[in-house]
Amino acid sequence: MKTISEADLIINPDGSIYHLNILPQDVADTIITVGDPDRVDEVSKHFDKIEIKKGKREFKTHTGFLGDKRITVISTGIGTDNIDIVLNELDALVNLDFTTRTVKNELKSLNIIRVGTSGSIREDIGVGTILASSHGLGLDALMNYYVQDVTIEDKYLAQAITQHLPKLNSQPYLTSASKKLLKKIAFDMPRGITATAPGFYAPQGRQVRAKIAQPLLLEKLSTFELHNQKITNLEMETAGIYALANALGHQALSINAILAHRLKFQFAKNPEKIVADMIVKVLERV
Repeated sequence: MKTISEADLIINPDGSIYHLNILPQDVADTIITVGDPDRVDEVSKHFDKIEIKKGKREFKTHTGFLGDKRITVISTGIGTDNIDIVLNELDALVNLDFTTRTVKNELKSLNIIRVGTSGSIREDIGVGTILASSHGLGLDALMNYYVQDVTIEDKYLAQAITQHLPKLNSQPYLTSASKKLLKKIAFDMPRGITATAPGFYAPQGRQVRAKIAQPLLLEKLSTFELHNQKITNLEMETAGIYALANALGHQALSINAILAHRLKFQFAKNPEKIVADMIVKVLERV
């Protein structure tokens, strides 16, 4: 069995994984990810018991119990570059033997649920909506560095979207949500394809001072439709979570609090309440 080198799998002196700074026993089978480290407390305050509180850089982790359900909530920071770290290190914590630096014989599949904020690009998806991502559409370059194993349906949908969009510097990638988690958590939520951008300003069609190179991107994203599949919203993590979860054998779902409407130039008057309602709804269903 191949031994993973010290340069590829970096373990801290206390036995914790390099960036997340947590131990294998610190991780529950159900994981909620949030972007903002402050939002970790907004999730864990609902726990009946918190047994672990750790943090390093933007990665803050609480593990505890909601009733008899053990849950980990972890902040990822912004962007799929951080998702690359978080997903790989979470997988290492549960599927690698840190003593022998080898892959375990029996692999564990985690349930990973993102609760985050997003902007609508559809007329009928209003501010305040809690939306589930049926797919994650990556406009970033992360998955150029991984071998992807996607379904025929996802490949066909990705090709149709690529043909509809203006030519981008990287090939868009697309991955479906976990059907199991969609059924369990998002059974009554509106759904749509969530586009994941590699930035907040020009990559999402915002122009402040620097001139944007893709002025038609937002229009093209918002007008795509194929067999009732629509791109509904924009954010910065979902596609990376879905694609890496799929590559590593985990279940993933992204739940989005719609705080902005890009076509109507609106932003929520009560963003904290919308996010709080989303958190409670997800926790009731995990």
